[in-house]
Amino acid sequence: MLLAVSGATVLALAPSRESLPPTTDFDARTAASPPAAPPVRAEDPDSPPTTTPSASPVSSSSAVPRRLDIERVGLRAAIEPRGVAPDGSADIPEDPETVGWYRFGPAPGEPSGSAVMVGHVDSRTGDLGAFAALFDVRAGDEVTVRRAAAPPVTYRVVARDRVDKDRLPASAFARTGRPVLTMITCAPPFDAERGGYQRNLVVTALPVTPTG
Repeated sequence: MLLAVSGATVLALAPSRESLPPTTDFDARTAASPPAAPPVRAEDPDSPPTTTPSASPVSSSSAVPRRLDIERVGLRAAIEPRGVAPDGSADIPEDPETVGWYRFGPAPGEPSGSAVMVGHVDSRTGDLGAFAALFDVRAGDEVTVRRAAAPPVTYRVVARDRVDKDRLPASAFARTGRPVLTMITCAPPFDAERGGYQRNLVVTALPVTPTG
């Protein structure tokens, strides 16, 4: 999933990203089951779409997620259900402080599949996004997803990994298999000539509270 943003201010911030905590203390883990549809890629604005997502949500009866909190790193973000942009890319909230839930996949709290949250690491104005805090998470950190019409769901972080944007595992969008929360944002290096950030940070968390 390409979540790059562009602009000179973002480029100026890129070196500091490399000084954030390394990911070598985490095991690279993702949900093991294959997705029912190809993963959605949120392309750079000037790039053509590369995949076609499913046309309908997995479940229309799921409790809609409204807020994501990771207390230890100070991450508190509103969640917006998002779909697909006109160019075929994932529709990510413009506000860097808001996280998008990919509503064509499982919702947090469902008994199977990967609930995907996407967000910006920073903005065109240089402000850090909510998901910049993902660079500080550790294995064992608790993630709370608050829902509109259901009790909160609690997850525990089990993995944090950087991957090239063209190598984002399809399993990140799994619709079957064990329930998992997958949080995705941009990661360095930043290359303006190649359209922005070249990697993704993928944080994986497993449910602590019963799902459903």
